[in-house]
Amino acid sequence: MSELFGTLSDGTEVHRWTLERAGVRVRVLSYGGIVQSVEVPDRDGRTTDVVLGFPGLEGYLAHPEPYLGALIGRYANRIAGGRFPLDGRTYALEQNNPPNSLHGGDRGFDKRVWEATPVDHGVRLARVSPHGEEGFPGRLKVAATYWLDESGALHIAYEATTDAPTVVNLTNHTYWNLSGSGHAGGHELRLAASRYTPVDADLIPAGPPATVEGTRFDFRQIRKVGSGYDHNYVLDKGVTDTAEEVAEMYDPASGRVLTVATTEPGLQLYTADHLSAPFAPCDGTALETQHFPDSPNRPDFPSTELRPGEVFCSETVYGFSVR
Repeated sequence: MSELFGTLSDGTEVHRWTLERAGVRVRVLSYGGIVQSVEVPDRDGRTTDVVLGFPGLEGYLAHPEPYLGALIGRYANRIAGGRFPLDGRTYALEQNNPPNSLHGGDRGFDKRVWEATPVDHGVRLARVSPHGEEGFPGRLKVAATYWLDESGALHIAYEATTDAPTVVNLTNHTYWNLSGSGHAGGHELRLAASRYTPVDADLIPAGPPATVEGTRFDFRQIRKVGSGYDHNYVLDKGVTDTAEEVAEMYDPASGRVLTVATTEPGLQLYTADHLSAPFAPCDGTALETQHFPDSPNRPDFPSTELRPGEVFCSETVYGFSVR
């Protein structure tokens, strides 16, 4: 089901799509591919929205910085200095997170209106990113399909093709609060990651991945999330053809459980310590499945290059249950 959600200043209409199956209701916007809401029951059957979002389009336009629920691209996370080499040429990007490029630049995929088409139990969002958009090379055809399976799990499947060599790293930036409100730091988290990427003061990876053993970054056994995280975890499974479970988050108060499965090699844990009004710090936790930050400048990281004739494919699955 779709409905008019609002209109941009240039007259472009934004629509909201509602997906509902197995007791789960998800609302997705054609603006920014935003997951506006996810409603799931608690252990007593009471349904609550468990993601951060705004009730109207004006909220997203007035507060773009948190990237609430948005589809992120062309390149999720940071690229150091807003520059990267490819085939002997250096490309300069918007340094919208000085001195770095963050989440695709000033007008990344999160600020674009996508063409929406219904599919079974979901919606497919598509657009063409022209050559040179935000400094990235190649004309990129990209699509993201959001759909609910028979258990009510939310799948987001990405695909992209290009007419020239480029880099691609896509993710979703939903903030989860399984209680529905309040501080999310009391949630418990498990990550299938034995290593993470240490970062410098600009949150750019510094050196090779490091072990989590004996550090505050160790979530191999489920424990409280707390705060102070904006770090990429190197998932033990690496890149896979099918989505494998890599994370579990549990809210003891409501009994809600969120699982995350992905084909991606990394997961950015962001505890949202810098959220501001109308939200408060740590009101939600982002679990961004993706390739590693600054990969175009790090040949030792899994490659994010995409070339003509290749198809970028990635899928992440968010499962919901209670205990």
